[in-house]
Amino acid sequence: MYGVDTSIVDIGNDMVLCISSDPLSLIPSMGMEVSAWLSVHLLANDMCTTGFAPQYAQFVLNLPPELSREDFQKYWGHIHTLCDKLNIAITGGHTGQIYGQNSTISGGGTMFLTAPKNEVLLSNGAKAGDSIIMTKSAAISSSSLLARAFPKTIISKLGKAIHEKAADQFWKISVLEESQIARKTLQSNQELNAMHDVTEGGVLGACYEMSVASGLGFEIDQDKIPVAEEARRVMELFEIDPLYCIGSGCMVMSVRPGAERKLINALEKKGIPATSIGRFTAQEDHLLFEKGKSKKLEFYGEDPYWAAFFNAYLKGWK
Repeated sequence: MYGVDTSIVDIGNDMVLCISSDPLSLIPSMGMEVSAWLSVHLLANDMCTTGFAPQYAQFVLNLPPELSREDFQKYWGHIHTLCDKLNIAITGGHTGQIYGQNSTISGGGTMFLTAPKNEVLLSNGAKAGDSIIMTKSAAISSSSLLARAFPKTIISKLGKAIHEKAADQFWKISVLEESQIARKTLQSNQELNAMHDVTEGGVLGACYEMSVASGLGFEIDQDKIPVAEEARRVMELFEIDPLYCIGSGCMVMSVRPGAERKLINALEKKGIPATSIGRFTAQEDHLLFEKGKSKKLEFYGEDPYWAAFFNAYLKGWK
């Protein structure tokens, strides 16, 4: 289903098996630790939208022949360490080196968990009237990856402090912690109805996917969407709208009216900023408000990050 990244299988006894798959990243220029961090956390981000943490993982690695054994051991070592830290058991998979494989996609991974059927959330569970709560900032992952890919350009144009702060935000692309805080703070499928991690299409793309999957519309106040200063500056340099670009590290939550403050307080107590940016509506219009004026969202599923990245590369930015 469009906008739903996790599948559930009824396994009886009021339990379900939740499953989610995603590509794995291998970006030699950014290092094996960064690549492994992306591979594990982007998989886990989809899984934890259920309200539960992933328990098991399978990895299929289709590696380029030129990847050295030393780099492979570093990559796999970081994946193992991350899964161990997150209490995810690696149950199997496959490893091979494929001639002609020069992509930064190194294969695919699948994660699994089991949970009580009546407590599991899906992103198509939003209800009309629910408040839309988002965590952290827009454009976390896109701005941090650009900072890491083009450090010399960003330092020369924006300064060392902005570069360092943007690059460091990469380590905050996980939304596992906020998902677990939300489930423990609010009652699932009553106060907390749905969660969706922000990936391609940004905050507004995630809200759009969530609303379409739930058969709803929304009203969002763009002026309330937080964009960290370092992310804003990097996005301006690359001429990208931060509200529509890859934003891993941000979670969007559908929360019943009256429960917003309880959730926001619980998140902020753990150092995770959270903001109410709008609400889901029974009418299927997708309305954005900016400086008091409204307009309809036109979303075509395209993310400006990729074009901006390749344009910068073609310009010779370093």
